[in-house]
Amino acid sequence: MPQPLAATPLAVTPLAVTPLAVTLGEPAGIGPDITLAAWARRSELELPPFYMHADPAHLERRARTLGLNVPIETATPATAAATFARALPVMPLGITVTAEPGKPDGSSAAAAIASIDRAVADVLAGKASAVVTNPVAKSVLYKAGFKDPGHTEYLARLSFEATGDPAWPVMMLWAPEVAVVPVTIHIPFKDVPQHLTRDLIFETGRVVARDLADRFGIERPRLAVAGLNPHAGEDGTLGKEDSLIVRPAIERLIADGIDARGPLPADTMFHEAARRTYDVALCMYHDQALIPIKTLAFDHGVNTTLGLPFVRTSPDHGTAFDIAGTGRADPSSLIAALKLAARLAAADARKLRKPAAALA
Repeated sequence: MPQPLAATPLAVTPLAVTPLAVTLGEPAGIGPDITLAAWARRSELELPPFYMHADPAHLERRARTLGLNVPIETATPATAAATFARALPVMPLGITVTAEPGKPDGSSAAAAIASIDRAVADVLAGKASAVVTNPVAKSVLYKAGFKDPGHTEYLARLSFEATGDPAWPVMMLWAPEVAVVPVTIHIPFKDVPQHLTRDLIFETGRVVARDLADRFGIERPRLAVAGLNPHAGEDGTLGKEDSLIVRPAIERLIADGIDARGPLPADTMFHEAARRTYDVALCMYHDQALIPIKTLAFDHGVNTTLGLPFVRTSPDHGTAFDIAGTGRADPSSLIAALKLAARLAAADARKLRKPAAALA
């Protein structure tokens, strides 16, 4: 099973004074609400220091709407950790955010994108230890000309533009109960078979195995690979994809030294006894992965992007326009994302501090 958050004490890592960079997300959504609520519980929950790229005036308005006593203070990454104890540190975007709760407007997309850009720039420059992204509304971004399918792909593009090294980004949804990876993500279900290839499954599995070892500290990660079709194809009687695509990809993973098995019938992979036999489930499409984790860990699942040169986590939920500004938004998933980001960033730092011979 994936290791619980408490596995790595956050208070003893040197990265405790290197803050996390939190993005604004969609300003009309619940991102501001849950960030303010998380900061208000920082001492009780022993949260790692973080700062937010946002419009301070917008956050102040939202705090008043929510009835939260959260002082907002302009800060830099260098001053954020010291500021964190007394106020929520904010790096101003220089964009006036006018979006009201539940009502995205013309300021929404520009502010959301600028916040992501600056948080990524900070972590690549070593000013932040990780990026924690609040939810965006893809429909709002698309209307403003956003070209990438979503957060994951945009982060990979920013990384490539900054470093020149192409990334193979992989979305993993993590909770203490289960970790899942959708091999294909935001595409219509009818298009899944034509997008599912041996190379896609193989490369996704390689990234997952590497990052589970390097960042999660699982020495030999166990990958359980779901079949695409009912009963994993039933020997070809319920579809040929599992024998022609999924199984050969698994064989390549095994030949590469990775502990992988399948294709497995997805309907029997997620009960408690089955989950004890693997560290992550590779699923062939979006809902095959997200339904089990949202059933088992709806309030505290975390979305993390593997395959990037920096740590990125996010709450495993959307913008929830219907409850923005009401005080009903639950910050649990963001809190879990903050803690996991600090844990994974600490693992990255420990790896970097090892002598070169130890990394060979």
